[in-house]
Amino acid sequence: MVGSARFERATSASQTQNHTKLDHDPSKSSKSPNLSLTDNDFKGTLRNTELLQVDDYIKAGRIAAEVRERAREKNWVGKTVFEICEEVESEIKKRGAKCAFPVNASINEIAAHYTAEPNDPIIIQDSDLVKIDLGAQINGYIADTAVTVCYDVQYDNLVQAAEEALSNAMAMVKVGVKASDVGRTIESTIKQMGCKPIANLSGHSLEQYTIHAGKSIPNIWSIGGFALSENTAYACEPFVTTDKGGGFVRNGQVKNIFALNSRKKTKDEEANRLLDFIWENFNMLPFALRWIVNEWDEKKARELLEYLVKKKAVQAYPVLVEINEQRVAQAEHTFIPNENGAVITTQASINST
Repeated sequence: MVGSARFERATSASQTQNHTKLDHDPSKSSKSPNLSLTDNDFKGTLRNTELLQVDDYIKAGRIAAEVRERAREKNWVGKTVFEICEEVESEIKKRGAKCAFPVNASINEIAAHYTAEPNDPIIIQDSDLVKIDLGAQINGYIADTAVTVCYDVQYDNLVQAAEEALSNAMAMVKVGVKASDVGRTIESTIKQMGCKPIANLSGHSLEQYTIHAGKSIPNIWSIGGFALSENTAYACEPFVTTDKGGGFVRNGQVKNIFALNSRKKTKDEEANRLLDFIWENFNMLPFALRWIVNEWDEKKARELLEYLVKKKAVQAYPVLVEINEQRVAQAEHTFIPNENGAVITTQASINST
């Protein structure tokens, strides 16, 4: 539990979730993916259920990639954060998937975890660096991907460093590669481009209805670490800041992304109805206040969420801010390793490396 929910506007937002993104208790996940990929073409002896899960990961990835590329190409200057989040989420749904989490539209020094409040008035300026982090899910199988949109050439190097680090990481991943070595590649790429990696943010393993399934892919080299497995999907997401940055993030005051911790009933009947609504609509995946205001008015929804956070039935995630308040860029893919490389589910055109 991160603490009591606060609903301040993000005029000076910040946050950190140690070194993981939207951490969640994997013991509360319903099923694990149980993939069994044998080569780059998905040939081999897979049970029907395993084939279905692979297909769901691929479908979710294709949709997420299409929506990400659309977000990359669009000029968001003059648009509100609310318009960005609502439009991107609508594009995911339009293509037949569900949102795996609220779209993050994190601006400048805010590294992650800012999603729009209802009718959020924050407007994108032409000097802003905006990280659009989105997730699509099919039957709970998730594609997690992100792009940084930038309209000021002085920050192009940050964006390029994040993209280059991700590309180099994807070129080396396969079954048996250590996550720590992936982190080494990310770190060296970023530093060679005169930038700093965010050390306490990382990629993560994925499972059905679970964004962070317990394993982390670091953005820096670290001792030890696990080896990538063929039966797991992972998200790799380099975060990059300037050479003046501290290379770490901290928790901010704003907390506007939530997730279910427990379905245990409270003494408040209306709060219990909200718990049931969350479970039926989002399972254990994160959600936003925006997603429940059609069922409850905004004031009541805030009150119920605060109550459920206090009772530890719901977790509230703070935004993450670079400790020196330097700008941050991000790039992200979801991939499934195999013996010959990896299937990058969120590539615009799925290829194996």
